[in-house]
Amino acid sequence: MDTTLSAPLIFLDSDAVITGWSEGAERLLGWKAEKIVGHPYSDIYDERGFFIGSEGPVDLDSVSVPTPDNGRVVALRSSQTKHLLERLDLTMTNADVIGAWNWDVSEDMIFTDGRFADSFGLNPEQTESGLPLEEFVNRIHEDDRARVADEIVRTIETGGAYSTEYRVKRPDGSVSHVLAQGKLVKGTDGKPDRFPGVLFDVTARRKAEMEAQAQRERYRNLFENLDSGFCVIRMIWDEAGNPVDYEFLEANKTFTRHTGIEEPIGKWMRRDIASGHEQYWFDLYGDVARTGKATNFENPASELDDRWFQVQAFPIDGPGSDNVAVLFTDVTNSKKAELSLKASEEEFRSLSQSMLNHIWTATPDGRIEWLNDRVLAYSGETAERLKGDGWATIVHPEDFPAAAAAWATAVETGDVYQVEFRIRRHDGQYRWHVVRATPVRNEKGNVRRWVGSNTDIEHAKLNEAALAELNATLEDRIDERTEELVQSQKALQQSQKMETIGKLTGGVAHDFNNLLQVVAGNLQLLAKDVAGNERAETRVKNALAGVDRGAKLASQLLAFSRRQPLEPKVINVGRFVGGMDDLLRRSIGETVDIEVIIADGLWNTLADPTQIENAVLNLAINARDAMEGAGKLTIEASNARLDDTYTAGLDDVSSGNYVLLAVTDTGSGMDEDTLEQVFEPFFSTKPEGKGTGLGLSMVYGFVKQSGGHIKIYSEPGQGTTVKLYLPRALGEEEHEALAPSGPARGGTETILVVEDDDDVRATVVATLTDLGYRVLTARDAQSGLAVIESGVPVDVLFTDVVMPGTLKSPEMAKLAKASNPDLVVLFTSGYTENSIVHGGKLDPGVELLSKPYTREALDGRIRHLLANQQQKSRPAPARTTPETITAPEPQTATPGSGKLTVLLVEDEALIRINTADMLEDLGHSVIEAGTATEALKAASEQDFNILLTDVGLPDMKGGELAKEIRRLKPGVGIVFATGESQLPHGADEDAVLLTKPYSDDSLKAALERAG
Repeated sequence: MDTTLSAPLIFLDSDAVITGWSEGAERLLGWKAEKIVGHPYSDIYDERGFFIGSEGPVDLDSVSVPTPDNGRVVALRSSQTKHLLERLDLTMTNADVIGAWNWDVSEDMIFTDGRFADSFGLNPEQTESGLPLEEFVNRIHEDDRARVADEIVRTIETGGAYSTEYRVKRPDGSVSHVLAQGKLVKGTDGKPDRFPGVLFDVTARRKAEMEAQAQRERYRNLFENLDSGFCVIRMIWDEAGNPVDYEFLEANKTFTRHTGIEEPIGKWMRRDIASGHEQYWFDLYGDVARTGKATNFENPASELDDRWFQVQAFPIDGPGSDNVAVLFTDVTNSKKAELSLKASEEEFRSLSQSMLNHIWTATPDGRIEWLNDRVLAYSGETAERLKGDGWATIVHPEDFPAAAAAWATAVETGDVYQVEFRIRRHDGQYRWHVVRATPVRNEKGNVRRWVGSNTDIEHAKLNEAALAELNATLEDRIDERTEELVQSQKALQQSQKMETIGKLTGGVAHDFNNLLQVVAGNLQLLAKDVAGNERAETRVKNALAGVDRGAKLASQLLAFSRRQPLEPKVINVGRFVGGMDDLLRRSIGETVDIEVIIADGLWNTLADPTQIENAVLNLAINARDAMEGAGKLTIEASNARLDDTYTAGLDDVSSGNYVLLAVTDTGSGMDEDTLEQVFEPFFSTKPEGKGTGLGLSMVYGFVKQSGGHIKIYSEPGQGTTVKLYLPRALGEEEHEALAPSGPARGGTETILVVEDDDDVRATVVATLTDLGYRVLTARDAQSGLAVIESGVPVDVLFTDVVMPGTLKSPEMAKLAKASNPDLVVLFTSGYTENSIVHGGKLDPGVELLSKPYTREALDGRIRHLLANQQQKSRPAPARTTPETITAPEPQTATPGSGKLTVLLVEDEALIRINTADMLEDLGHSVIEAGTATEALKAASEQDFNILLTDVGLPDMKGGELAKEIRRLKPGVGIVFATGESQLPHGADEDAVLLTKPYSDDSLKAALERAG
């Protein structure tokens, strides 16, 4: 805080012990707060009236204000007022005697000496002879005349002493302040006889008093009108001793201007002014009152017009007091400027990260401070090693001296820096780059930072070398190299164009999905309203079909823009494509001959199975259309390697091992101009109305998002081959998991909906309310967190991923879970912007429902997650053995024994442990498995009576596992444990449904039915 704006204040308790010390007091006396707080006031104020500073006595004056608990707040000031008071004391002890008078009351004649007469502008000779009272009264200042006359009359009527002050006009026009003192003397008859007295000149004293008063008023006005706000508050505590509110005891005039709070005295902050005032204000002030330690901080107040305050808080009134003095300044404008600069910085870095070039920044003196990921990926170095002067380590030794000298000159002169030199790649090779840096200046024209870029010009350099060497004789070679450069530039331009179009389509798809969610949600609600009206039901059904088509379009746009939330699994593409034979033949017809060629020893790849299926299907349909319904379609899967030579001109492709999926047709083929646009959204070679132009765009986006590469080979009349290169995965092949399904059944839990789009939020609230849920809402993550932290019971947090404000949804969810561990969190989004998707895969433990979604899908996912959470929360008995899963000795139930061996399959470890303990408490033996693979292995090795399985497993649907178990062991009983209200599709008729959360009794009953 700027101490020139901080009032010099000292806070004392009832024993005159220092409890608070402002920065202004430190500025005047030199003592640090930690050195002086706790000392008696007498340690800094001696008997001579001097303050004791850190460097000796200081001549200061002070004004103190009492506090409610008999303490005081002392405000320091300069010694000018003290000098005025000393001058006043001097004039009081040396008051001038002007003269004396004697008034003959009965004759009304006043007799005075010469000085008295001069003071009233009268002739001394006349006053010696006597003048009536009126002559003297008329020379009193007109503003004092009536009062003095009344006091004279009152003295005559009552008797006794007479003393009064008034002003007298001097003959020279000046005004003097005089003090008249006298006494009425009565005659022997008891009547007033005479009235003698003395007149004093108190002009100097009165002037000193007025100057001192004016000085005090000036200081008081200064205190009241400090640029800083000031108040004294009393903390309010709950029964547990936690600060929950505070009352305003005092406030200066500036308080309202800083806070917007009118007439605060006597009001409670949370009860009377701002119920949503952030808790940290109460915690900070409460800590000052509780510990007696002053504090400085800077915080925002959302309910005070989002203002930011810089605050000093001091304990006052001694130990045990709940009172705190607060000195604060509104720093909203500077804070907003700071936040705006930070946002601008984040925007710059986000933009820089999205660019293909190397981007970096440097301090005004030329030291590297930040580099984008392209630099780090290219060099293989860490940011820490390259910061400062570390960039020199990746510059070719022969090029560094010239590059460094040019950089030093640019830093000194502030001119643009542009130099060509070689930079070492992560594999040790050096490539030529043109390095350019531009100064960014502040409003004064000084360099604030440097922004630089490195552009790979290796191909250009190679061309230059070739041209120089073969200039005279090898014009053909020159043309060839030039063409390579042109193609490289075209590839770069194409990549940049596709990136730009991808950002645009991703944004459009996000907004489109929100619109679709509003339409779909309201149509589903409308369907209930028009139930029984066949015509209206048909129209609603048709409208919902249109929404589904729109959702598919948005999904394709997201696929192209690489913003779809992929759920990749390790799969064998050959086995996967082989299983699509029926689907392909139904989709492209019997007139197209299909040949599938799968190489031996095909590697696995990590990809989303659904998107693989969509990609192959799109390519097959495109091929059918290109062949006009008749021809040959060849699908090949093989292992492939892309070496450095191939990837050298492709910035977004890495060398390495890939699984190649190639689709070849014998159709019409494409020319070069068509190939340049073939991946762009809505570009199509088909006749109008015969396609959306999004098929290849979707394939392109999916492959790129999966870390792969796509290449098309085609010539007019020669057919087309599309090659998809997907990165090799070393893990074991996985199987697709089950997604919750079934009719909506609703519930009564409390759901907090956090959504910034008003229309979408309204639709979700209507849908959930219609399903019976209690719904709370918030417009952003900060507001949502406030609802959670308020203590209102919330069972489910349903939040959009992309939210405005500095607090992001994933961070809100993490803080909410920390506050309420039993809270269920479900995300939704039109696309995820990588906030919960990393490496093309949803983060572990994250549940996502993509927009647009149906009423049934929303309710099904909520019921499923609630059931799992409730089952996990069930207290489990203490286990006496380590968590390592060990299979019991195979046992077979004997007739009437009631003891069973149960194969328990559950991927949630807490639920599995809990259920195993329940089964053992019921007297049964348990074989535990966390995946379908483990379950099948156990089934092939051991005997058991009951299969108890979750429906959603990470590597296989629970229904499919049950069928496979029944094939191996036909007599085994089947129990499905799920949050759904019905058995999975295709389940055997004798299967038993055990609804989560389940108790010991419901588990026992399910086993008895299955057994």
